[in-house]
Amino acid sequence: MSDENSITKVAAFYQFAALPDYRELREPLRAFCAGLELKGSVLLAQEGINGTVAGAPEAIDALVHELAHGNMFGGRLDNLELKLSTAAAMPFGRLKVRLKKEIVTLDDAAADPTRQVGTYVDAAEWNALIAAPDTLLLDTRNAFEVAMGTFEGAVDPGIKSFGQFKDFAAQRLDPAKHRRIAMFCTGGIRCEKASAHLLARGFAEVYHLKGGILRYLEEVPETQSRWRGECFVFDERVALGHGLQELGSRERDLRDKELGLGRDE
Repeated sequence: MSDENSITKVAAFYQFAALPDYRELREPLRAFCAGLELKGSVLLAQEGINGTVAGAPEAIDALVHELAHGNMFGGRLDNLELKLSTAAAMPFGRLKVRLKKEIVTLDDAAADPTRQVGTYVDAAEWNALIAAPDTLLLDTRNAFEVAMGTFEGAVDPGIKSFGQFKDFAAQRLDPAKHRRIAMFCTGGIRCEKASAHLLARGFAEVYHLKGGILRYLEEVPETQSRWRGECFVFDERVALGHGLQELGSRERDLRDKELGLGRDE
């Protein structure tokens, strides 16, 4: 077997898009992924799609093409946020395609990313934005993720799940005081929902890192990076570093022991 054939390619993707037929899409999508021998998890909801799957490089490429250009979604996923990486071994045990009320749960009807979201900031422009003294830098991830790594000077909301973000915002954030907010998360999806929530509450300037931490680690040289630590990912790799490099097994085990981490999805 060649080195190329032994590579496991990982695709993390999402898009907020109107999918009123999401229930009918489940089985065709599951069958398509199964036919490609992909493993991982995909969520479908009326508001869009969110997933991370892994498999052979050509299989991942076929799935990405079908999502963005195939007949299954009929062009509705033409702005798919996609991050590609590799894994030393298959990071998932099985394939799951599930139906959800939301592809990322916040339980706020006013937070609709298909209508409004904050201003996207590319990785190359992120350092300048968060260095500005009037910018409140906000990590929207869960507390155990923040413990593994975050940007210098970021506020940790101390939440156990993203659904608690709106309570944090109600108690700690003030539109009159916090005029400029820059937020980030792993791949960008939580920030889209969080920014929609803050805009609906009257915050004037809300920015978020396009493509999330993963895009930043992929594009920004380590010598210029304001990121410290590793980025937790919801698969067997556990965490990635600059260049989206996977932690070694020994380092991963030590990190798990230190933080008391179990496996999540």
